[in-house]
Amino acid sequence: MRLPAARGALVALLGLLSGAAGGAAPAPPGPPGAPATRIVTLAPHLAEMAYAAGAGDRLVGTVAFSDAPAAARALPRVGDAFRVDYEQVLALRPDLVLGWTSGNPAPVLARLRGLGLRVVDLEPATLDDIGRQIALIGQLAGTPGPSGEAAREWAAGLAALRARGRDARPVTVFYQVAAQPLVTVTDAHFLGQALRLCGGRNIFGGLPGLAPVVDREAVIAARPEVMFVSLPASPGGPSPADAWRQWRDIPAVAGNRILEVDPAVMSIPGPRLLGGIGRLCDAIDGVRGSTP
Repeated sequence: MRLPAARGALVALLGLLSGAAGGAAPAPPGPPGAPATRIVTLAPHLAEMAYAAGAGDRLVGTVAFSDAPAAARALPRVGDAFRVDYEQVLALRPDLVLGWTSGNPAPVLARLRGLGLRVVDLEPATLDDIGRQIALIGQLAGTPGPSGEAAREWAAGLAALRARGRDARPVTVFYQVAAQPLVTVTDAHFLGQALRLCGGRNIFGGLPGLAPVVDREAVIAARPEVMFVSLPASPGGPSPADAWRQWRDIPAVAGNRILEVDPAVMSIPGPRLLGGIGRLCDAIDGVRGSTP
């Protein structure tokens, strides 16, 4: 079974770095003075959030792989999440730079501040933080109406999915982010939070960190009922699900319950993630309905 097609491996890597384990997201300063009218975003999910907040017409620059919504593809690039062209940022004359606490190197954010730019760095440590930070971007950009509506839609969508999985039978789940090495997520990662929200029990949820490397034997021994695997970096490449077909002792393999997911959607903590979580929940519900 296949979910939407892949659009790039690096965006998946960027997503793995997000979602700090433990604690709430850092509280950024409130918006002083006039709303921002020239905004640069330093991560793909921040560009998505800005558009969702009704501030798309205020964006003047972003980083590589900011391809959603489609309008973001036309924005000037100032580097990527790890390296920034400071001269290009200054040339865009931003009155606000939105940074990513765990994804942008701390020296990069410090240098931008040292250049006199206003930098607000955000960290979606929980799924609920995504909606809250959409609302915050709206406050910073002076678009509280659309951002508030988008934040409420996010919160309502999460609440509906939580209600679906709250009293349902837990389903054991393995989520594969990369095959070589074999990388998964823990309950601390926002994808691990999504699995729990759907009533999934992540077989590696209790490991330390966010995205640990595990071995194939541990997956086989855990016998997950459903497996989610990220699509390959290049469309038309070998299916990552095929590598598991020989292990018929795994219930997910025996029942043909290996589902391929799009890393460009699932590994970016932005507005599109809600639809992706819904598809995870649908798959887990389907497993629950087909097994005793």
